[in-house]
Amino acid sequence: MTMLNLKPTHKPVKAYYDALQQFAKLGVSQELAVKDAFADLLKACCQQFDLTLIPEKEIKLTTGKRIRVDGALVRDGSIRYGIWEAKDSHDKLDREVKQKFAVGYPQDNIIFQAPERAILWQCGKQICDEDITKPQILVDTLKLFFEYRTPVIAQWETAASEFGGRVQDLSTKLINLIATQRKTNANFIQAFTHFTDICRQAINPNLSEAAVEEMLIQHLLTERIFRRIFDNSDFTHRNIIAVEIEKVIQALTSKSFSRDHFLGEVDYFYRALEDAAQTINDYSEKQHFLNTVYEKFFQGFAVKVADTHGIVYTPQPIVNFMVKSVEDILQKEFGKSLNDKGVHILDPFVGTGNFILRVMQEIRKTALPYKYEHELHCNEVMLLPYYIASMNIEHQYFEATGGYKAFEGICLVDTFSDQQVQQLSLFTPENTARVQRQRSSPIFVIIGNPPYNAWQVNENDNNKNRKYEEVDQQIRETYAKDSKATNKSSLSDPYVKAIRWASNRIGDEGIIALVTNNSFINALAFDGMRKHLEKDFDLIYLVDLGGNIRKNTDPSKSIHNVFDIKVGVSINIFIRKNRANQSKNTKIYYASVGEFWRKEEKLGYLDQSQNHSNIEWSLINPDQKYTWLTEGLQDDFESFIPIGNKETKDKSINESAIFRNYSSGVQTNRDVWVYNFNKNLLVENIKLTIENYNHQVYQWKTKRTPKDTVDSFVIYDDTKIKWSSRLKECLNSGSTADFNGEKIRLSMYRPFSVQFLYFDEIFNHRRGQFAYIFPTPDTEKENQVIAVTNHSQIPFLVQITNCIPSLDVGGRAGQCFPFYTYDEDGTNRKENITDWSLEQFRNYYQDKTITKWDIFYYTYGILHHPTYRERYAANLKRELPRIPYAPDFRGFVNAGQQLADLHLNYEQQPEYNLKFIENDQVPLNWRVEKMKLSKDKTQIIYNEFLTLSGIPPEVFEYRLGNRSALDWIIDQYQVKIDKRSGIVNDPNRLDDEQYIVRLMGQVITVSLETVKIVNHLPDLGLY
Repeated sequence: MTMLNLKPTHKPVKAYYDALQQFAKLGVSQELAVKDAFADLLKACCQQFDLTLIPEKEIKLTTGKRIRVDGALVRDGSIRYGIWEAKDSHDKLDREVKQKFAVGYPQDNIIFQAPERAILWQCGKQICDEDITKPQILVDTLKLFFEYRTPVIAQWETAASEFGGRVQDLSTKLINLIATQRKTNANFIQAFTHFTDICRQAINPNLSEAAVEEMLIQHLLTERIFRRIFDNSDFTHRNIIAVEIEKVIQALTSKSFSRDHFLGEVDYFYRALEDAAQTINDYSEKQHFLNTVYEKFFQGFAVKVADTHGIVYTPQPIVNFMVKSVEDILQKEFGKSLNDKGVHILDPFVGTGNFILRVMQEIRKTALPYKYEHELHCNEVMLLPYYIASMNIEHQYFEATGGYKAFEGICLVDTFSDQQVQQLSLFTPENTARVQRQRSSPIFVIIGNPPYNAWQVNENDNNKNRKYEEVDQQIRETYAKDSKATNKSSLSDPYVKAIRWASNRIGDEGIIALVTNNSFINALAFDGMRKHLEKDFDLIYLVDLGGNIRKNTDPSKSIHNVFDIKVGVSINIFIRKNRANQSKNTKIYYASVGEFWRKEEKLGYLDQSQNHSNIEWSLINPDQKYTWLTEGLQDDFESFIPIGNKETKDKSINESAIFRNYSSGVQTNRDVWVYNFNKNLLVENIKLTIENYNHQVYQWKTKRTPKDTVDSFVIYDDTKIKWSSRLKECLNSGSTADFNGEKIRLSMYRPFSVQFLYFDEIFNHRRGQFAYIFPTPDTEKENQVIAVTNHSQIPFLVQITNCIPSLDVGGRAGQCFPFYTYDEDGTNRKENITDWSLEQFRNYYQDKTITKWDIFYYTYGILHHPTYRERYAANLKRELPRIPYAPDFRGFVNAGQQLADLHLNYEQQPEYNLKFIENDQVPLNWRVEKMKLSKDKTQIIYNEFLTLSGIPPEVFEYRLGNRSALDWIIDQYQVKIDKRSGIVNDPNRLDDEQYIVRLMGQVITVSLETVKIVNHLPDLGLY
């Protein structure tokens, strides 16, 4: 059990007493003034237990009466862990305790507190009555309060921690049982086949049988929850989808299978769940609790489903803000209301129903029956949330009207496939009728939280997002077509599909309110999308809630997300008033929260604002490139010479860039298999995966059936092969592979970290242009590549290499600019600096002696200049560098050449003289497992035997992105074992044991020399 880590010397305790002293000096003693100090102390303690202190919390007692407590500690939505009542110094605390208990206050875990005294009751008994003016007694009292668990809560915590694993075990048993019954149970075979067919017709024509099995298992494992917790015993007999599934379940259980007996091994979990739910008397709070159970269920049962569909519960303040804003906009912009007939409302991704529930609460009770029956619509593609949403919405209606009525506005359907609904056969007649009715309805408001992931992390998961022909084509013809970005893969994200789909769905007028990934607001890949959003809407409101963990540039602070995910989040409201008016001037309003605000602060901001009218907006003025956030962008950047552009790269006659060709680094999609510090291990790994791949090709050629797809046919075994879409394409075409030792090449994997790479057209997912840049080892002796990483998440960086760079050579994908290009056999060498740029430089400087190598090194020098990188930081996050004409051309050429020589030949530099601190208690050892820097960054703890001391602080001024060169070495030169494949990548060299120690000293020298050169670069001449 978690223990409260709190001491009298800790900051929250000191802050509490300091606040009381301040109030005393001011003569303030009333409860409202002094209780905030104790609330802050409670909040600090809550963080250790994942609890939330809800002030002025209303609690429904078992008697039906409602009370309001000063504070409640809750977790998992609404499980109450404790209650706090605050009194001022003049109250009679004993009298207050008696009065509160007389009206029914719970006695399970409640603390009554005044500045000088605290009384704690637990399990119906007084535990202590203490003088808390003494810090240690205060700490001891808080420990009793926070560490106590009622038996019901203790049981729930144990069960919840084990639930995911137990559900996974049980679902595996059910899968095996289903597999057996599908061979021997005729009734089940018929029922399962029929159910599978109608699921494919209604949800997804490519739905696998395994996914259908998952639906059955979800139903089996959760049906009891609906019956018991929500006292809804006839749910499965009334819900149109549950009825169909029960037919299949009945067939499954018709032979030697007892549902209750099979679930007996997790009965303790259900009992714990039910008992915990009994502590919650308010139905809406039970809904919050069920959302928590829902998330825990999917964590254990359907990790892939959770990944693909982005299962994240939307915090209530976000839902409240969006619904309130929609109502306000309806009134002010359209003279309408959510109450009005004719305003059809759709949540296309309803999840557990939060948005529709909140909309229902906003609608007047007199208007609700008509809206409920005719104008509220929602879709869900997954069974479990569909169940929960159905029941939640129906109960909300009962609470509002006092009468039960089935909700016919919910459809079990994939929203993005809805456009093909006329082609669907019956899933159930009722569900199909609902889908058809929704499709013919004039939707005016679309609101919700769409899925948010762009792609699967690993092809071996076989869990790609589904492709949708119609909406994908619309994205290609609009957002993608009008984008100037090179990499447009982010447009595959489902939330982009949601915005595109919704834009088409609302017609000539309407409102779209979606909470999504915020990358479309500013990322380069979305420039075409922004162009069309400006064209498609009259008003746009964007509340940027931040939270992109990868953008954190301050290691001393943490970035927090409202969804506890890693991508940024925004609330987006798109308003179309008259689509026929094509000459409209779209107004875009933007607001953002503080970069380092905590989740609670962000949600509190939305609570306080209530709706969009109370936000302090900034009016956005997009530039000609459809950039919305233009702060920091420098206009003169456009006047510089492009380092590269698509027009020149595409072999346009009119060259207009320094480099003709450029390329991203090699994207292998299987780095673990095709990269290694150890050449022999790399050979073993490659031969193993080639053998397994060729075997799969043979199987595909000889044993596949007409129904087989590559995705369903291949074997997914992380210890034998790592699939990618490219490798599957090769398999589908029947291409086999042969090992070739000449394909083992050197590659710059990360800054100053060279590994061996198996450079191969089959086993590298995308090789870019490097078959023409470094086609042979001999070309490494003469060619050089300037690699730039300009990415929104990290500071700009540049590095030079004479071997093949990886895609993420700078920590993120970038572009590489070579001096030479070749044919694939290494012949026909061509200079890659354009004749146009040579002429431009010669004319500007009036110097005919300028060479293309001069321009190459000049470019490398300019890209290191601190003023250039600081002044154009915002521009460099958005587009490739542009190179200005500096007054001292030769000064930059010389500096760039010195930097290039230093960075290319880093392993030939002298070692910086570090002090060796040896541990006499252990034997001599040069082997590295994982190094780390000391807190003051003056030492490297190399291993248990050796510490390297005396690192000068200037070393850390040479940075490549978020890290110094030394940081990169420490990060890369460690023993790594891949969890999925078991492959080991060990940088230690048996034939050169001191290599890594020597490398440390050399990179320190490189860093110090780089800083010297950079600090003495000529003036840029920019004013």
